[in-house]
Amino acid sequence: MNTPGTEGNGLPDLPPEWGRVVVPDDASALAQEAAQVRRELRERARLATRKRLTALRMPLVWLVVAVLITLAGLAAVTRPGPTPAPATSPAAPPATLSGRSLPALDLVDAGQDPVPLRGLLPAMIILVDGCACPERVSEAAAATPPKVNLVAVTGGRSVPSAPPADGTGVRTLADPAGGLRSFLHLSPRPDAAVAVLVDRSGVVVRVLPELGPVEAYRADLDRLAA
Repeated sequence: MNTPGTEGNGLPDLPPEWGRVVVPDDASALAQEAAQVRRELRERARLATRKRLTALRMPLVWLVVAVLITLAGLAAVTRPGPTPAPATSPAAPPATLSGRSLPALDLVDAGQDPVPLRGLLPAMIILVDGCACPERVSEAAAATPPKVNLVAVTGGRSVPSAPPADGTGVRTLADPAGGLRSFLHLSPRPDAAVAVLVDRSGVVVRVLPELGPVEAYRADLDRLAA
């Protein structure tokens, strides 16, 4: 082996902390040291790459979180709300009631005895649980033909001792189960009575959500009496 000196060879002196440097004649003798150096360099490169990725990862995570929060907020704002149910006007019963059969309902009389409603047909049935409306009921009683029953229906179980209008020909019953109201899908109103005209076969001829003057339904009464 040759030991390069530092005197008289035209080369600068090596740092003293390096110690004695021995250069082998065969470079293969340094293969082990070279492999070790390469491993250290690769490890340093991996560590440097890992640090860079770690430094980039946190801002990326925060960016993704911010995007998700923004999207969630937009979705909450733009999400359509529940579709409101169509409002049912108290003066507009379902059009399908005309031509339908009256359900087999049992009402009660003043003695709390059951009275099948279908046994009173043909009939004009006036619901007076919301409004007694005595003037309108009296007009209907005066216009109802003899072959047609006029029935005034109250709510609860009690039947008033006095008829809801002057004159005779009005039979007052109670509907404790509220079956007739449920069939009509009409809520009680304090300013109007509801009337239902039913023929002798039990088919609803007409529904009057607001009982008005007799002229509005006189022709229907005549049909029921025919």
